Amino acid sequence: MAEVIQHPLKPIYDERSYVLVLGTMPSPMSRKVGFYYGHPQNRFWRVMERLFNLADHSLVENDARTSFLLAHRIALWDVLSRCAIKGASDASITEAAPNDLRYVLDRAPIRHVFTTGTKAYQLYHRLCEKDVGIPATPLPSTSAANARMRLDDLVVAYAPLKEAIEANAQK
Repeated sequence: MAEVIQHPLKPIYDERSYVLVLGTMPSPMSRKVGFYYGHPQNRFWRVMERLFNLADHSLVENDARTSFLLAHRIALWDVLSRCAIKGASDASITEAAPNDLRYVLDRAPIRHVFTTGTKAYQLYHRLCEKDVGIPATPLPSTSAANARMRLDDLVVAYAPLKEAIEANAQK
């Protein structure tokens, strides 16, 4: 049975963030722990560790995760402010209402938008892209449900994120 969820997490960003990474909606476990990609089987933080050559398990604590994001000028949020969803299944999303991404865009010099997973990309394209004015680069889901992609494959697929960060650091 679908449950209507109001997004409970604030965006993570600061006035130096120029890359915005968007998921769809926090999973039940992420809502429970109060942080993005909080399910222990989600590989987002492991991908970041590998992509940025950090020690394994260095991004376990939420404070370390926040510090990492801000140090690398990454803003993190979700496309949706509210939706009906069954568990953590993006495929079940209905009644989608977008977050007001202008909240971050008006406070940070965002130059690139990346979406994690096909559904986040579709929702961003349909609900937000026209207002934001920045096309999104789709990245694969780091969810354990995306079992066809191994961790090494995800790291390779997320290389455009690191490239965007490095390109902007040189400006």
